[in-house]
Amino acid sequence: MELSVNVDHIATLREARKEEIPDPIYAAVEAELGGADGITVHLRGDRRHIKERDLQLINKVIKTDLTLEMAATQEMASIAVRVKPDYVTLVSESPGEVTTQGGMNLLNIKEDLKLFISNLRENGIIVGIFVDPDIEQVKEAARIGAQYIEINTNEYSKLKRKQIRNEIIKIARAAKAARREGLDIHAGHALNYQNVNSLLTVSEITNFSIGFAIIARAVFVGLRQATNEMVQVIKGVR
Repeated sequence: MELSVNVDHIATLREARKEEIPDPIYAAVEAELGGADGITVHLRGDRRHIKERDLQLINKVIKTDLTLEMAATQEMASIAVRVKPDYVTLVSESPGEVTTQGGMNLLNIKEDLKLFISNLRENGIIVGIFVDPDIEQVKEAARIGAQYIEINTNEYSKLKRKQIRNEIIKIARAAKAARREGLDIHAGHALNYQNVNSLLTVSEITNFSIGFAIIARAVFVGLRQATNEMVQVIKGVR
């Protein structure tokens, strides 16, 4: 199991006052020092938090893998090809949303995502798609050339402990389907130090992308320790 720490909310805090601090580049380094296996940033079309400057500098500074979450637009494709993060996760975006609301509905997309993904892959970028835990979505992701999926765990995160069994089964089935299709499996969205535990039983998941819970914990203990605490949870140290 690996952990990629999303540092978007450090940039959110910076943008709340339009200041130069706190800097997500420093946050990325602190997360690495805390044991993160990678760093994730979402460069949105509205640039509400992460800016191109952040993306470029983080890519130069960190020693682990960089994942760029982005919408499937030509503007973002051009940025990705120029910066060359290790991974690109394609996500849906809606104006005014607080955070990404759901996985991409690949069955309803009219654009030629196969060509879009092929272009990124030809530039040495590993491409994944953020999808809901639905087997048909998984199959379509494989058909159009994705190399991994990130399973949307938002619905899972809303459920109380006694209600999550069916959702875990749903996630596990999607993960197994992805593995059969030759895809790697990541998971993320609204995961925290408690609810991530039950997903550790889904052996096909190799990477968790977690941001808000770690940043919130960092307010009290610092980002390095907050990251290390999550590392300990997902790697089974405690």
